[in-house]
Amino acid sequence: MTDAPREDRRQQPKPPKQQLLSPKTAAEKLGVFLPATPDDFRAAPIARDALQALQADPPEWLATLRREGPHPRGEVARRLGVSNSALARAGVSDSMTTTEIRALLADLPDWLVAEREKHAPGTGRPPGTAVGERPAESNARTPQSNADEDDDDEE
Repeated sequence: MTDAPREDRRQQPKPPKQQLLSPKTAAEKLGVFLPATPDDFRAAPIARDALQALQADPPEWLATLRREGPHPRGEVARRLGVSNSALARAGVSDSMTTTEIRALLADLPDWLVAEREKHAPGTGRPPGTAVGERPAESNARTPQSNADEDDDDEE
């Protein structure tokens, strides 16, 4: 036997590989309609780090798409308070702009009222509706004076 050190033949760790997302997956994660994104976004895979940077500090085109649309089908369904299947049954297009969604909410066609009731039965109010507005609460909170009445009984 020799006193020379042996060669280390263990497998060396690989350097971390950059994770890439397809443009379709990146658009879904950003909540935007892929055909409405810029060409350079659709042209090549997006690194996960770049996606996180877009989420943290969205560029103007992304902020405009999120605000004005066109929105993907899932976002349209969420803003209308119905399911994706409801949009398919009604024959609604795959994407809609914020203006088109607001017009539908202002008009409230019969199919939308019926589908909202199916989606959230018995609530008596529309589920979290479009464009960031919240439905008015049905029960207004009033200060309760029950504790004061109980104190009077002890005297």
